[in-house]
Amino acid sequence: MRKIIIGGGAAGLMAAYAAASGGHEVLLLEKNEKLGKKIYITGKGRCNLTNDCPPDEFLQNVVRGGKFLTGAIYRFPPAETMRFFEEHGLALKVERGSRVFPVSDHASDVTKTLERACRASGVSFRLNTAVTEIAAEGGRVQGVRTETEFLPADNVVLATGGLSYPSTGSTGDGYRFAAALGHTLTPCTPSLVGIEAEGVSAAQGISVKNCVLTAKRGGKLLFSEQGELLFTHYGVSGPLILTLSALLSRDTPQQTVCTLDFKPALDEKKLGERLLRDFSERANEQMKNVMRGLLPAQLAMLVLRAAGIRAEKQANAVTQEERMRLIAALKAFPLKLKKLRGFEEAVITSGGVDLKEVDPKTMQSKIVRGLFFAGEVLDADAFTGGFNLQIAFSTGYLAGKGVE
Repeated sequence: MRKIIIGGGAAGLMAAYAAASGGHEVLLLEKNEKLGKKIYITGKGRCNLTNDCPPDEFLQNVVRGGKFLTGAIYRFPPAETMRFFEEHGLALKVERGSRVFPVSDHASDVTKTLERACRASGVSFRLNTAVTEIAAEGGRVQGVRTETEFLPADNVVLATGGLSYPSTGSTGDGYRFAAALGHTLTPCTPSLVGIEAEGVSAAQGISVKNCVLTAKRGGKLLFSEQGELLFTHYGVSGPLILTLSALLSRDTPQQTVCTLDFKPALDEKKLGERLLRDFSERANEQMKNVMRGLLPAQLAMLVLRAAGIRAEKQANAVTQEERMRLIAALKAFPLKLKKLRGFEEAVITSGGVDLKEVDPKTMQSKIVRGLFFAGEVLDADAFTGGFNLQIAFSTGYLAGKGVE
């Protein structure tokens, strides 16, 4: 009997290919007007499709579900993903951080390659087809219902994505289907998303290339990393913040103590010497102007405020105590987090189908025979850098190979 894949994203397309290449009759149902709608916007339209690293290193970048994903990542690792795309005609390149992109820099080429591989294997597609229910009886899948008909199937792969970027069709359908069939859901939260913060909107638009973001909770170090950060109208974003958001997605950001080191290359002694030199050379200038040698103007104003120094104060009037406070503000600027931004801006969803109820070797449900899961619908997520798409490809491949 035919196998049905629900969802034409990364996980669904890979599952369809894997099932069809195993000799099965496969029908893929996609509710959008085209396949891979979310793929088109990943990597700023370039699609960072995986990370060129070995499985053990890959698993270190998984935030939740690492143990569950171990078998999938070793069976279909990044090297296999790269081989798959290259064998099906897509030239790849590896950039900073081992991120893998198509040479064309066009995310659409990733979708086209997946579709081409699926069609060559005999997969049938139906677009603009929304599933309303997965039918099961006696603990066994029977098929799916759409808005117009019942489609019998003995295996169904649920690859509907999560809740992030709902404009691409990720509206939580898969969670509803899974719950209706008796599966437990871990509450969903946005991840890899900007974070709202107090009192920094004046620096909106400023990108800091090399700063160190440190986060502590209850006195324990949660995160400390050097990289890029962007100030926005609501707070902060950029690579460092997206990584931090993955760690905070199930916690309360307000309880996290965050600081920014704007001058990680200088220790406090050397920074103090630099300030004394600047103050001496520009003794009669206002501090807001003197600070521009260290930071962009709007950001310098925030640092001065954190140090309790008037922007109009002349450099030669700054006291030793004020200078010490300024060093502290430059090396440990307090970043008061409020909350994570919403699903409409989140790269991925954290949460989903409870992994204890899924067989990690096949991605088959332990509750309903013939039901498989792949991709973001599962309670597994990782940092940025191509890791989440690789999870989609690995789980999709296992689900496609697992159908009977």
